[in-house]
Amino acid sequence: MHNKRQSAHAGGQLDKQTLLLLAVNGLFITANALSGTFLGVYLWKESNDFILLGWFTLLTHAFMALTFWIAGNVAKEGNKMIVLRLGIGASASFYVLVLLFGKAAIQYVWLLGIVQGIAVGFFWLAFNVVYFEATNADNRDRFNGWSGVIGSVAGMVAPWCSGYLISKMAGESGYRVIFMISFGLFLAGIGVSFLLQKRAAAGNYDWLLTVRALRKPGAPWRPVVAALVAQGLREGVFGIVIGVLVYIQTGSEWKLGNFALITSAVGFASFYAVGKWLKPAWREKAMLVGTIVMTAVIVPFFFGVSFTTLLLFGIGVALFIPLYTIPMTSAVFDMIGKDEESARQRVEYVVMRELALNAGRIAGMAIFISTLYISRAPVVINWLLLLIGSAPMLSWYFMRRRLAAE
Repeated sequence: MHNKRQSAHAGGQLDKQTLLLLAVNGLFITANALSGTFLGVYLWKESNDFILLGWFTLLTHAFMALTFWIAGNVAKEGNKMIVLRLGIGASASFYVLVLLFGKAAIQYVWLLGIVQGIAVGFFWLAFNVVYFEATNADNRDRFNGWSGVIGSVAGMVAPWCSGYLISKMAGESGYRVIFMISFGLFLAGIGVSFLLQKRAAAGNYDWLLTVRALRKPGAPWRPVVAALVAQGLREGVFGIVIGVLVYIQTGSEWKLGNFALITSAVGFASFYAVGKWLKPAWREKAMLVGTIVMTAVIVPFFFGVSFTTLLLFGIGVALFIPLYTIPMTSAVFDMIGKDEESARQRVEYVVMRELALNAGRIAGMAIFISTLYISRAPVVINWLLLLIGSAPMLSWYFMRRRLAAE
């Protein structure tokens, strides 16, 4: 079995375990795409307050980071598959809480943010560690490409179906149905996870590896962590704002579903092409092109935020974000696996990666909330989005030498 797996990896192919991991990832992403796209809208309709959404998102990322750091100990010294299932189970519990609270959910955004952060922290820590163990440098771009394809398909079909159901059903009924379907998909994800191989514990957890890895002068992880923080700056804000802006401009969950369908269809084609044809030697230039376009598509907002400019933004990002995220993700995980000592501490390095991303997400959301407390003028928000949206340029700047050397 080991030889078969090695030969599959040598040709850049995916074996049974990586395909099962993609299935678990697909169910998790689909469940979140089905309801997560409309969760911000659901909270917005009851509050009409971006600051409230900002606090929900900030709490989510803060507890995600804390969960990563603590759960790293369980994943390394205990059973990482249990951590994976805890993450999926906690995500299911999150939607149970949303269903129970109903319209009163805005009064409990602090609790929802905490539960969401814990759920996502558990899942992505375990997933990323298992992903590292199940892939190698030969097939990592292919896995990331297929993961992006699955995410794009889920992003096409799930929000479109959700938007249709919400628009056709009276009151809160549509929201309740999609939250219940998400709950079922999370349970299915737990079921599939039992088909994944149990992975052995790997020594003692180093709680302070992140501090030591960054403290040394000229430490190779310093620019990488800076790049990850810059990546997180954009993700935290744009992950919640764009969907709500589309709803504000159209007043229709159905049109938000159509927006997701169109942009995800473009993303599907782009992730497939980049995952299939991108070579490690091209990563640096690909990432530069991706970051430039992702920043440029924000500029039309200065001429007016409308469904058209939002769609232009969505299509531009969907088309070029694979050129940014695939080189970034693959390069970081290749660095974790660069030698035997580093690979032995893969859990700690995955935790470091996620702490950096969440530090960026928290910082981005803190800037967003602080700006809205000062001014909510459209021109101020546009400059804020351009500033935060250009953060991927910093990611490329910090990663350029490492990518060019590959």
